[in-house]
Amino acid sequence: MLSDLRYAFRSLAKSPRFAVVALAALAIGIGANTTIFTVAYSLLLKPLAYPHPEKLVFIQETNKRHGDTFPTSPATYADWRDQQSVFQSIASAEAWGASLTGSGRPEQIGGLHASASLLEVLGVQPMLGRGFRPEDTYVALLSYSLWQRRFAGDSQILGKPLTLNGESYSVIGVMPPGFQFPPFWQEKAELWVPFIVPPARLHARGSRSVRVFARLRDGVTLEQARTQMSAIARRIEIAYPETDTDVGARVIPLDEATVGKIRPALLVLLAAVGFLLLIACANVANLLLARATGRQKEMALRAAIGASPWRIVRQLLAESAALSMAGSALGLLLTYWAIHALTGAIPEASRFTLPRYHEIGIGLPVLVFTVAVSAFTAMLFGLAPALQSSRPDLNDALKEAARGSSRQGGRLKSLLVVSEVAVSLVLLSGAGLMIRSFWNLSAVNAGFDPHNVLSMAVNVGSSPYAAQEKRAVFFREALTRVAAVPGVKAVSGINHLPLAGDQWTFGFQVEGQPIPTPGNQPSAVFRLAFPGYFETMRIPLEQGRDFTDRDDAIAPRVVIVNQTLAHRFWPAGDAVGKRIRSSPKDPWVTVAGIVRDAEQGDWGSAADSEFYFPFPQDAADTQRYFTLVARTEGDPRALAESVEKAIWTLDPDLPIADVQSMEQVVSRAVWQPRFSTTLLGGFAALALALAAIGIYGVISYGVGQRQREIGIRMALGARPGDVQRSILGESARLAAVGSAVGIVGALLLTRYLRAQLYEVSATDPAVIGLAACALGTVALAAAWLPARRATRVNPAVALRGE
Repeated sequence: MLSDLRYAFRSLAKSPRFAVVALAALAIGIGANTTIFTVAYSLLLKPLAYPHPEKLVFIQETNKRHGDTFPTSPATYADWRDQQSVFQSIASAEAWGASLTGSGRPEQIGGLHASASLLEVLGVQPMLGRGFRPEDTYVALLSYSLWQRRFAGDSQILGKPLTLNGESYSVIGVMPPGFQFPPFWQEKAELWVPFIVPPARLHARGSRSVRVFARLRDGVTLEQARTQMSAIARRIEIAYPETDTDVGARVIPLDEATVGKIRPALLVLLAAVGFLLLIACANVANLLLARATGRQKEMALRAAIGASPWRIVRQLLAESAALSMAGSALGLLLTYWAIHALTGAIPEASRFTLPRYHEIGIGLPVLVFTVAVSAFTAMLFGLAPALQSSRPDLNDALKEAARGSSRQGGRLKSLLVVSEVAVSLVLLSGAGLMIRSFWNLSAVNAGFDPHNVLSMAVNVGSSPYAAQEKRAVFFREALTRVAAVPGVKAVSGINHLPLAGDQWTFGFQVEGQPIPTPGNQPSAVFRLAFPGYFETMRIPLEQGRDFTDRDDAIAPRVVIVNQTLAHRFWPAGDAVGKRIRSSPKDPWVTVAGIVRDAEQGDWGSAADSEFYFPFPQDAADTQRYFTLVARTEGDPRALAESVEKAIWTLDPDLPIADVQSMEQVVSRAVWQPRFSTTLLGGFAALALALAAIGIYGVISYGVGQRQREIGIRMALGARPGDVQRSILGESARLAAVGSAVGIVGALLLTRYLRAQLYEVSATDPAVIGLAACALGTVALAAAWLPARRATRVNPAVALRGE
């Protein structure tokens, strides 16, 4: 076999043009497959970086009627923990942010409140120090990156104090490099502190902000865990109908919770590169068939001196293996470059939204996959040409009487081209649908104007302004100073930006309407805003008035609602002046105005009901930070430093985080569909190019083999235009048959894109028709050069050559 490979490489070296074209097609096909497999393996297939990750589960509450999922409350978590018997350990966590002050520049750190059992659930121990104990209170665990960045890897860090939100914590441990928890949701967490539940929340089942994680006991299946948790949820529902009617428990594997949202897009891309590899193999098979025709005499001589058909097949498969090996090597080089290009193309601010982004890289599984693809492609494109060449016609070959390809070989070449066209049309249709979908997404009206708006989060939790009465005064003064910065046209603030940060919900009752039954209380997203927010963001006020400085803590409570909420509960259009309240124990709040719907969480999703309350009327006294928004005359990022300095004139120790423009926020909201669309479009373009090369190769080869026929026809009076139309007609027939098969395939396969599309049908006839027209045009263009060359055949030369 080694001698066959050596001969194969020498044979390829003697045909450099053939080798270059074949290797280019294979490198593109194998490189694209290996690149997407690298991403898919790192994100979907590679086990999570915890011991026995298959036993880790994520537990949520779910609305049994509507299917929505949401976090749970500390009280419900306690019931789950105490009543379950299927988990080896169970833990709770809650998103938390801390202002780190006292040494160096103030910094806002993302973190978690975590129960003492969290590290036991994960099966991970700190690199330095210890984990949490049930009796711990003001202690902290640091991530490896925070330890290196902020404390220069100080080996004496254990026991040292940290000032977090104005309170002193003691460092008890440093987590190992690469440790990330959670792998979704609060991806920026670098700090973990004990979850101490305030007494007021111990029995407040409506306060749902806790995520729950658990490890299955040995021998317990996922279905058994689901059955028991559903039974526990049913008991809680019966005991607490006011808050838990129609509320169940949902148990899913932790890896599904981590990558479930991106799995469909990656599977689509894997299918796309698989099609691309098939097209590349068809191209190389066509090249090998054409090469085999020129080697008929060689194969006949081998057979004449005693070579068996199997010996000839083995030699030709060795040549295919040599091609495939070299193509795989080039494909790996392309993969190395492509992985760096892909990861670099993801905006830095968006990387934390891609689960396991930092794990993307080439490893042993990728190399094994490449070897397997290399072997598969060698058989796929090499077997048919090898079998055809293994039984040559000795008489015709040795006499050199057959100068053209066999009819069987011609049919096989045409079949391969038809297959290329069909698969290319499926790819092109999928890419067209994704492009149409992204176009629709891009045309979505955000409800606000993101251009020239700067945002940043300001936290006063650790400052002298943390008290509610001081906080309101500080925020107003901060806004006043930022408004004085040259280049700032308008400024205001809100608790959470649209499309960024958390979405809090607020259950309510409507005055004059029936009190909802347990489990059916309406709810809405609620935000806290300062006067001028709607003007700054250019969210139109449809009715009523904006907030003013008179809407302070002692003024009558007011609220501004969005159009969706107003139309849902006051369809007559008289929402202004109506009143709502959270519960019978709470005061009524008057609707002061109605604003246009704005994008909230997921870009392009249907608008939900939304409330805006004045920031000073934060009855729950929860907001120790706010997000400043400033509309600028030019590039907002150019004013970021000046705005920060204006705030620090009030207090230089205030941490400021998430400095970004609203255009960056919007870009981050749509980066995943944009990224998938770009990749799929690129693969479709490569498929189109390979199909064009395949058509060109077959038509060009056919013209070369028909030199004598064309010469005779022209000698008998055929005009060049007739010859050209004949050649183009052959190309058109191949494209038409391939397109017909491709349209059927597209109608069958593009339905799997349905979940990825926005306001476009998976079988949109306009998109599929346009893809077929584009492919037909490319096919004719690819055949034009060979057709033009055919019209220049000199009959005398062609006949003399025979």
